[in-house]
Amino acid sequence: MIFRRLLPAALALPLVVLPLAVLPALAHEPGAGANGGIRVDAGAYHAELVADGTPAVSLYLSDGAGKPVAAEGFKANAILVVDGKAQRFPLSPAGGNRLAGTAPVAVPNGVKGAVQIAAPDGASAQAKY
Repeated sequence: MIFRRLLPAALALPLVVLPLAVLPALAHEPGAGANGGIRVDAGAYHAELVADGTPAVSLYLSDGAGKPVAAEGFKANAILVVDGKAQRFPLSPAGGNRLAGTAPVAVPNGVKGAVQIAAPDGASAQAKY
């Protein structure tokens, strides 16, 4: 008798658990951005890091749908690993949806590291590359 009562719940459990297990797969994987850099998720934003072998680094912000987000009022700090050493430097608004900064050394394309982003409303996010 108890088995008959529990059977519908047991059969419904995979319908509840399966969607929860699939949610991480819905997150966007790093990919090519519109400006030639690597785009990753950063909280409610997408952040595209562009480095071209010079000390100049750009970070382009967009929303979850890929539409540009005005960089005005945002602040960011980059921590990028170049030749085994962490290079830390700020990024500030540079017009449109771009934040820009100058690293102490030349930064190659495909660099590893993270960028800490502070939105104008005080929310923070991190983009990992």
